[in-house]
Amino acid sequence: MTKAFDLLRAFNAQERVMTLSELSRASGLPKSTVHRLLARLIDLGAVEHHRSGYKIGMALLELGASTPAGYMRDLAMPHLTKLHQWTGETVLMGALREFDVVYLEKLAQRESPASIVTIGSRLPANCTALGKALLAFENLDDLAAFLPSPLPRMTHRSISSVDELVEQLRRVRAEGVARECEEAQPGLACVAAPIVMNGFAVGAVSVGFSADRPPAMNVSGAVRATASQIVAELETGLAAGREHWFPREM
Repeated sequence: MTKAFDLLRAFNAQERVMTLSELSRASGLPKSTVHRLLARLIDLGAVEHHRSGYKIGMALLELGASTPAGYMRDLAMPHLTKLHQWTGETVLMGALREFDVVYLEKLAQRESPASIVTIGSRLPANCTALGKALLAFENLDDLAAFLPSPLPRMTHRSISSVDELVEQLRRVRAEGVARECEEAQPGLACVAAPIVMNGFAVGAVSVGFSADRPPAMNVSGAVRATASQIVAELETGLAAGREHWFPREM
C-alpha cells in the first residue's frame, strides 16, 4: 500500500503524464515494481493509460470530491468567485494537513503574477497566509511543542523560529486575519482569513497579489467577510444531518 501511494505521488502538476521509466525514477521504485503496481492501479481506476504513458485516473477525482473538504469547496465557490471578481486578484482556498496547507481552489486572472501554487499542491503552513490563518486556531500552547524546529523556509523572509511564529499566530487569532509578504515566493504577498466551525479552522480563504502593488481596497475586510459567508453556508448544510463532518470542541 505504501509503495502504491509513493507511485501515485510521483505524479504532479508539472508531470501529469509520465512513462514507466519516469515513474520509476520519480518514485524511487524498481521498474518491475512500478509495472506491477500500475497494473493493479489501472484495474482500480486510480491510474489510466494515456498514449505512451500513464496519468492519474478519474476515480481518484471522484473520491476526492466526496470528502468534507470537497463539500466545503463546493459551497464556497460562489463566494470565492465574487471575491475574485471584486479584487481582480488571485483567490485561494486551503485546508490544514499536519503542518502543511493543501490548496483546494485557485482563481486567478491570466495576467496574474506567476505562482508556484496549484490546486492540490502542499506548502509549509508557516510560510503562507492561509497556513497561518489555519494554525492560529490550533492549541497554541501545545503547537509549540509539536512544530518542527527550525521551521522549513521557502524564502529568506520565511519565519523559521517557532517562538516567533506562535507569537504571530496569537495576533492572527485576535485580529481574524493573517498576512505574509514574500515568505512563500519572492514578489508575492497574501492576506487570509480562517473558516471557523465549532472553534476550529476547517479551512481558510486568501487573496494573493504582487508585493509591490497591494490592492487599494480593504482586502482584509473582504476575506473576513467571505470566510463568514462560507461559514454560514456550512452551518446551513450541516444542519441537514451532516454535523459530524467537522470537529467539535470537547
